[in-house]
Amino acid sequence: MGWDFARELAQWGPPASGGREPPEQAPTHSLTCTHTRGAHAPRSPRPSFARAYCARVARTHYENFTVVSALLPRRLVRHFHAVYAYCRWSDDLADETAGGQAALDLIAWWRGELLSCYGGTPRHPVTVVLRETIRRFAIPPEPFLNLLVAFEQDQRVQRYDTFDQLLGYCRNSANPVGHLVLYLFECFTPERAALSDEVCTGLQLANFWQDVARDFAIGRVYLPGEDRRRFGYSDADLEARRFTPAFAELMRFEVDRARGFFDRGEKLLPLLSREARIDVDLFIRGGRAVLGAIERIGYDVWARRPEVGKWAKARLLLGAIARRYLG
Repeated sequence: MGWDFARELAQWGPPASGGREPPEQAPTHSLTCTHTRGAHAPRSPRPSFARAYCARVARTHYENFTVVSALLPRRLVRHFHAVYAYCRWSDDLADETAGGQAALDLIAWWRGELLSCYGGTPRHPVTVVLRETIRRFAIPPEPFLNLLVAFEQDQRVQRYDTFDQLLGYCRNSANPVGHLVLYLFECFTPERAALSDEVCTGLQLANFWQDVARDFAIGRVYLPGEDRRRFGYSDADLEARRFTPAFAELMRFEVDRARGFFDRGEKLLPLLSREARIDVDLFIRGGRAVLGAIERIGYDVWARRPEVGKWAKARLLLGAIARRYLG
């Protein structure tokens, strides 16, 4: 069964969303259950159930997770499942619900679930497993909390006038993910974190420029106003989704600037262990591939979404697997 967030929210969300109390005896062989809310405080699901739940979130929502998992040391797979499941729930609470105040209320509830996890009383399947990961790798709450700040910002801010404002968003939306990866590989330092920020901001920008049309369709514009004005791409052109020479030059500029983040972030690679370096290198190569795809369609992201082809993805993954096992 695929990922149906409405169903997940009804089962595991707050009472106001129809969420239900976890079962007292959650079956380890199944990830579905029926039960009614009790009058007492919610109980935490069993760890075995919670681990299976997080694995399902990762494998059903992210089609490449099974392949990418082959690049991870076996000891880290379940911890990546936990972190991914937290990020997936955070993202879906913001983007797969009614939006606005309803989404803000759900994100506030999720923040409370995280803080309960840090307080030693996790209640949600994701936070039950996440507590094990947090304790094992001594992860502070800030990366998880900062992600929620970004998702809240998505409900309040739909356009950015300056690139500095956009970078401020990336500091919460993207950079915390890199910090979490460093913690999981047990190599977090301020120097590595700063270089990781370059990589993650580059990835976020590449995603923005790939999804200009998709984001515009839901009312979000990440192309900074100051850049649009600099290249002569008017608000009227934007609203009409016009592809013009000015837009092509604007996108060329944004793609080149995003590539610069990867150029600087590559200095992180020699500072990592071999097992961490392979995964981070794959992220960088993937981001560069997205930028290349934008260039290949002549920057006309209004006409179609630039995609990294299946064969190109296969080459990236096979190359990473070869580096993982052959050195």
